[in-house]
Amino acid sequence: MRIDIITILPELLRSPFEASILKRAQDKGLVEVHLHNLRDFSKGKYNQIDDYQYGGGAGMVMMIEPIDKCISNLQSQRDYDEIIYLTPDGITLNQNIANELSLKGNIMMLCGHYKGVDQRVRDMFVTREISIGDYVLSGGELAAAVLADSIIRLLPGVLNDETSALSDSFQDNLLAPEVYTRPAEYKGLKVPDILLSGDFPKIEKWRQNNALERTQQRRPDLLD
Repeated sequence: MRIDIITILPELLRSPFEASILKRAQDKGLVEVHLHNLRDFSKGKYNQIDDYQYGGGAGMVMMIEPIDKCISNLQSQRDYDEIIYLTPDGITLNQNIANELSLKGNIMMLCGHYKGVDQRVRDMFVTREISIGDYVLSGGELAAAVLADSIIRLLPGVLNDETSALSDSFQDNLLAPEVYTRPAEYKGLKVPDILLSGDFPKIEKWRQNNALERTQQRRPDLLD
């Protein structure tokens, strides 16, 4: 897989991809992540990428020309399965979307700023618009990092135990069950006996019931 991220703040995105699972995935050659500074595609003395919005109003708008040049340059080199715009008014990211995107080959992400991008960018290029929640960030960079992480960890070979991702929260529209590790007792708090029994069919049944109970208590909307 290859992920290209268009941003005006590439330095904000470097750190997440230089550590832990995301770094190991790149080192293994399972994914390529490339950051593109939008200002490199702007013209003029100050590398301007934003301007006042037509019709007046507070806030600047990201200009279409530098975005067009950047996206067109990338498209001239390869085909993209998705061009994703990170925006608060997009579809809220969930595990099903991450699962679907993990099957793609080449993905481009566009990080918004200010009041967003000129609508014509969305009309011309964007194939999918994604939000990571009902709140507003200073820019789309952190959202792009979240989206990329949710996708990359699902690629075969990225996790040491690939079955681990199958038991994550939301994979079956359920929250994950409670988990425990050693010691078996700590300050009077004990691990449930069933988990120490060695009876794996019963353990799996306990985990399924526990996941269902936790989902009913914490996120009943997932069961609708």
